[in-house]
Amino acid sequence: MNHPFSLLSLRCGVLLASTVVAGSLQADWKQFRGSAGDSVEPGSRIPSQLDARSTVWSAALPGRGISSPVIVGDRVFVTSCSGGRQDRLHVLCFNLSDGSLRWERKFWATGRTMTHEKISGAAPSPATDGHRIFAFFSSNDCVALDLDGNLLWYRGLGRDYPNASNSLGMASSLSVIGEVVVAQVENDSESFAAGLDARTGTNVWKLDRPKRANWTSPFPFREADGRISAILQSSKGVVAIDPATGQTRWSYTDGASTAPSSTSAGGRIYVPSQGLTVLEPVSGAAPKQIWRSSQLRPGTASPVVVGGKIFTLNDGGILSCGDIADGRRLWQLRLKGSFSSTPVSAGGFLYCINEDGLVQVIDPSTPTGSVVSELPLNDIIIGTPSIAGDSLLIRSDKKLWRIGRNSSL
Repeated sequence: MNHPFSLLSLRCGVLLASTVVAGSLQADWKQFRGSAGDSVEPGSRIPSQLDARSTVWSAALPGRGISSPVIVGDRVFVTSCSGGRQDRLHVLCFNLSDGSLRWERKFWATGRTMTHEKISGAAPSPATDGHRIFAFFSSNDCVALDLDGNLLWYRGLGRDYPNASNSLGMASSLSVIGEVVVAQVENDSESFAAGLDARTGTNVWKLDRPKRANWTSPFPFREADGRISAILQSSKGVVAIDPATGQTRWSYTDGASTAPSSTSAGGRIYVPSQGLTVLEPVSGAAPKQIWRSSQLRPGTASPVVVGGKIFTLNDGGILSCGDIADGRRLWQLRLKGSFSSTPVSAGGFLYCINEDGLVQVIDPSTPTGSVVSELPLNDIIIGTPSIAGDSLLIRSDKKLWRIGRNSSL
């Protein structure tokens, strides 16, 4: 589809997005793993001591879903899907203060809705630019709404590209950079990534991608020259894309995982590749490999960098801590249960949620790491939590919880 707007306006939008990557808009949690895609909110004061009194509110959700909530001001947005075929798509908006439902919009899926029983059609997390909410589903349906729930556009990528699917379900989340919505629709057949115009849903660019099922998600990254790139990860490696044009700025071709996504901190990218590989991009050249560690290999959860340390969590609940200077493993800590969810960090603590719904709060500043509190939510939780002010937003198929302090607003 042709893009009706000027390239100049798109570039201006991408430049405006730099404030998000710089962290000046940390009050909002705008996409999977936060506005910068790094799972960290250093200014938040979520209590480290969680107990039953820490639940500010909970709200019922329809159908199924493992997508992360996104937050804009006093609004929490989350997606779900319902029906025997998971073909009823839901976008819901809740009030952060009390958990009351502000609005709900429903749509019919236009693409394939079959998924693995462990996940659902509402696996990809939505994203927002602070003015619009962009919801994506495993059926490759993408819907844009304003913050009051008014429909702006609807794009059935499954209709445009009918072979773009896999037998387990799609799960890559969206990233919004300026006026471009970046979507990875990667699979064993019609594999591609696309930049969609945030105003219309039409293609700004479309790239052929490696033909292999992939569940990693794009995220914004500030290059050494100040430009913002969209980082795309696949089984082949990592590429940095100009979000306004889709042109490749640099690439790393030594392979990468198709489950945990890369993260960034301090101008470096931490890639689940050959264990864990750290890259330092250089303007106009291939990225420099800083170090590589087989001991810090992540499982399904993506790595998290906090305070000079890198944390990886495997599916069996082993949390590993490494030094970001050289990749030396400092300690390991066995947590309770199995994990799919990525930890998030607030105020220097790590918040890890296992598949049985047990929230475990980790103090990583101790010599070997320590669990300082636990909160059982007694439900199956696969999705990654989000942070709003002084609270965690956590969802299961059935519920959305706000955990933390009442004084968040």
